[in-house]
Amino acid sequence: MKNKNWNEIKNMTNIELNSKLSELQSKFFKLKFRHSTVPVKNPLEIREIRRNIARIKTFIAQNKESK
Repeated sequence: MKNKNWNEIKNMTNIELNSKLSELQSKFFKLKFRHSTVPVKNPLEIREIRRNIARIKTFIAQNKESK
């Protein structure tokens, strides 16, 4: 699963990466808020979203360093 996400991220442009990042951050916030009031069915989804956000931020930072 991790390699699949990383390969998808590598093929995205900066605009797509930024939109995906904002989408995931919004989803993470909503899921985290909902989880604090009522436990969600799959709490591992929170971890996966958080890690995907970190992957995207890492790739954006790598792109900025290489330029």
